[in-house]
Amino acid sequence: MFKSLLYLFFPPICAGCKTVLIANENVICTKCRHEIPLTQHHLNSENEAFKKFYGRIPVEHVSALLYFHKKGIVQELIHSLKYRGQEAIGTALGEWYAEELKSHQQLQNVDSIIPVPLHPKKLRERGYNQVSQFGNALAKSLQIPINNEILFRQVYSKTQSQKNRLGRTEGIDTIFDVKFTESDHNKHFLLIDDVITTGATLEVCAKALLKIPGAKISIVCMAMADS
Repeated sequence: MFKSLLYLFFPPICAGCKTVLIANENVICTKCRHEIPLTQHHLNSENEAFKKFYGRIPVEHVSALLYFHKKGIVQELIHSLKYRGQEAIGTALGEWYAEELKSHQQLQNVDSIIPVPLHPKKLRERGYNQVSQFGNALAKSLQIPINNEILFRQVYSKTQSQKNRLGRTEGIDTIFDVKFTESDHNKHFLLIDDVITTGATLEVCAKALLKIPGAKISIVCMAMADS
C-alpha cells in the first residue's frame, strides 16, 4: 500500500531522459537503452580503448560499455551518478556490462576488481565513490572480489572534468600508490573507472599496481569519450 502511494506521488523516472519508468524498466528506460551509443569493445580485443594505452602500459584487456558524448544521454547518466547521488546508475551499468563480459576469455583469470579510489577528503565531500556500485555489480555477476585497500590516492586534487588535457597530467605521477603483501604477487587486477578520457588517471593507477611483482592489468569502464 505504502509503495503504491509512493509510486503514485513520486514515480521513478529514467536517469537518461527523465520520463516516468513503466513496469519492468529499471533506472534507464527502454527507449534510452536502445539509443545509448554502445562501443562493442568486448567484441574486439584490439579496440580503440586498448590502443589508447599502446606504448604507455602493458594491459591484458581494455574496454568501455558506452560512448560519452557532450550533452548526450551518457553524459546525463554519468553526471547524475557522479554529482547527484544516483548510485543506482552505477549498479545498472555494472549489471548490463557484466552480461557482455561474462564469457570474455581475457577476463576469466582476473583475481580482483580495483576501483580507481578517491582521496579520503573527496570521499567525505561526495559521500561515495561513483565507481563503487558499478564495481559491486560486476563483482557479484562475474564472481570476482573487490579490493578497496591495495590502491590508494595520496594526493587531493580538483575534479578532473574541470581541467584541460594538460592540467589532467600535471603532477599526476605522484597521486596514486599501492600497499601490498606477498599474497598479492602474480595477480591479475581489473581496474575500473567511470569514463576513459585521456587515459592519464588509469595509466598512473596501472603503473602503481605494476609495482607489485608479476601483476597483470585489465581495465573496464562505464564509458569512453568519443574523440
